[in-house]
Amino acid sequence: MTRTYLGLGANLGDPVAQLREAIARLRRSGLDEVRVSPYYRTRPIGVTDQPWFVNAVLVGETRLEPEELLDLCLNVERDMGRVRKDRWGPRVIDVDLLFYGDTRLSTERLTLPHPRWSERGFVVKPLADIAPDLTIGGLRVSAALAALDTSDMKPLGLLGE
Repeated sequence: MTRTYLGLGANLGDPVAQLREAIARLRRSGLDEVRVSPYYRTRPIGVTDQPWFVNAVLVGETRLEPEELLDLCLNVERDMGRVRKDRWGPRVIDVDLLFYGDTRLSTERLTLPHPRWSERGFVVKPLADIAPDLTIGGLRVSAALAALDTSDMKPLGLLGE
């Protein structure tokens, strides 16, 4: 089993329900011992004229290989109605593979660890809630959080399932 971390986000429909549905689908399809961070309301980046997002981070154990896990994430997105149209645009669900154990990988389809994880408050803040001492590529999650302004992120008071 390999410990893996996934970033979750949605800003269309009922984002909290969308995250919960994605988590349930991931649990049924290859992730065990799942823990989920609290949910946060976060400002969109890139395309700012859209609804705010709800984001969380999930940690779980899997027997799937990295590319199989990526396929699972993409299948969950597709099955829930995600249409990839605009980069940074609105979405019914987004499931990003952030880390897969200590794996370092760079292919056409997948880069691990996720190349911009430490620049994104919507990843780092919920990640710090469940794994503040995790170190990725020499950078501790708590140190990454200290370097970011996450003051506009609003906790929803909802714990992940």
